Amino acid sequence: MDSSSSYPSPSHSPSAAAPAAADAGRYTFSPKLRWQPDVEEYFAAAYGRDRFARISEALAHPSRYSCIRVNTLKSSTDAVMHKLMDLVCEKGLSEGINGLEIIEQNGRDQSHERSSLIQKCPYAGLENVLFVQGSGPHVLQYNSQPDQSVKEIVVSRKCAESVLRGAQVYVPGVLACSSHVEKGDKVAVSAAVEQPVKDGGWAVGITRGTVLQGLQSDAHYEERKGLYIGQGIAAMSRSGIFRVLHGIAVEMTERVYKLPSFNDVLEGEIFLQNLPSVVAACVLDPQPGERIIDMCAAPGGKTTAIAILMRDKGEVVALDRSHNKVMDILKLASEMDLNCIKAYKLDALKSVSKTDEATIVGMADSHCEAIKTLAEDSEPCTVTVDGKATNVVEDSSTTTVVQSGAKNPESKRYVSKAELRKNLRRMKNGPGRSNYSGGRVEKSKGFFPSSFDRVLLDAPCSALGLRPRLFAGEETLVSLKTHARYQRKMFDQAVKLVRPGGVIVYSTCTINPGENEALVRYALDTYKFLSLASQHPKVGGPGIVGSCELFNKTYTEEWLTEHEAELVQRFDPSSPVDTIGFFIAKFSVGEKEN
Repeated sequence: MDSSSSYPSPSHSPSAAAPAAADAGRYTFSPKLRWQPDVEEYFAAAYGRDRFARISEALAHPSRYSCIRVNTLKSSTDAVMHKLMDLVCEKGLSEGINGLEIIEQNGRDQSHERSSLIQKCPYAGLENVLFVQGSGPHVLQYNSQPDQSVKEIVVSRKCAESVLRGAQVYVPGVLACSSHVEKGDKVAVSAAVEQPVKDGGWAVGITRGTVLQGLQSDAHYEERKGLYIGQGIAAMSRSGIFRVLHGIAVEMTERVYKLPSFNDVLEGEIFLQNLPSVVAACVLDPQPGERIIDMCAAPGGKTTAIAILMRDKGEVVALDRSHNKVMDILKLASEMDLNCIKAYKLDALKSVSKTDEATIVGMADSHCEAIKTLAEDSEPCTVTVDGKATNVVEDSSTTTVVQSGAKNPESKRYVSKAELRKNLRRMKNGPGRSNYSGGRVEKSKGFFPSSFDRVLLDAPCSALGLRPRLFAGEETLVSLKTHARYQRKMFDQAVKLVRPGGVIVYSTCTINPGENEALVRYALDTYKFLSLASQHPKVGGPGIVGSCELFNKTYTEEWLTEHEAELVQRFDPSSPVDTIGFFIAKFSVGEKEN
């Protein structure tokens, strides 16, 4: 491996040396992102063909650094910076923080190397952010044994995207493998990306368990050219990989991109987060004592960022319609010692209350029993049924217990201990068909109109700004328009929830102007009491101006004026800031119309 040599940029990438002249350029990483033709034309019209080509190229590669947000309620940026510098120099941690080895060279002082590795964010207003530098793309040599053919493993596209971000290769992601691969063998890892099929759709076309012979007749032999993401050591034999359901299949030792990962590092003190997401929380400008709602909060990064900016004073309501994701939000808040966050299971489209009862506490699943997560070694086991604790053991009799309704204390029903034992086993044995991870979350029937000072709507979107992305053909003009329609409905809810004089921040992680500038156009045209506000910090560039005719000129999508475009933030993946594609708009709310 030649880890010291790298490409100057993704758009100017010389080929790595190949194992054979006939395969020149094969064992490289030079992906070309594929789009639906009409979607590609739409984006080319919005950005200009050259700029969109640069964006498309950048999307296929990861950012070259990791962004860390510091929990300033538990530590300081300087303290975390020094802790990380010490950690990357400790023996063995280089395996936990991939690619951050600092090699001692003839006793030279390493302070300069460490300071260049971990840096403070240079943008004003983001003093709680650190950058940890990665590197790549690197030229890898896959022909360490010229007299032998390269042993290979082919992984799914999503698995490859994770590996490019620093993950290992896990068993479910492996599609094909060379014959006679044994534990400890060195293997080259390549990606199988969806290809066009006869019916006009896309498919991978590889049956899991396919044998690779190192011949041109192998599955996706030509299609995998330029899609090699690194090398590693097989953690199990070929038969083992396709026999088990879980575990690491390949431990990556040489990567096209070396990016830091922070598993179990300074838990509670730091949070790994994309820079634009940190900016979005800061743009909201939350103040101590305010009541704020994060309408689509999972996994909780922006929610906790808001709570920290408020100094944990006030109330941050976090919503998600998934039980497990609400649990994740609560877990993250607990790790960061944040007490002002209240998380509820609720679809954001139903966030405005339609009844006199604004919120209701209940179980997230369809069972009427409220059962807390039980530790496997707890003796005796305590189950809570509507506020009453009952000891239950696996071999207890079928004596019944009384369960009272909260609204009607006189109503009673008898619950057998067999039923309680069944729920106990469910908690021990895993999520089951409903995929619940266990634990209790609160439901909500919505919130009163005009009951929040600030609203953050980080809307579900087409996610066409996330990096690295090796395929984009799943989105069509129709599906993009569907995303936009869904987001407008959510924005309508946000407008109802915020009070006059309040603030709405709308954000997405997509490059699609139909979900960004077109949403802003809709908001300003529909709600005359809304106006775009200036943003701080301002890191991204301006929005897109003008309009675009779609669907054979039967529909015109309106975007922004020159003045409006300067008030939003658009993060371009191909810009020097090197972030994901992202969009932020901030609205000031005037007196609402009756």
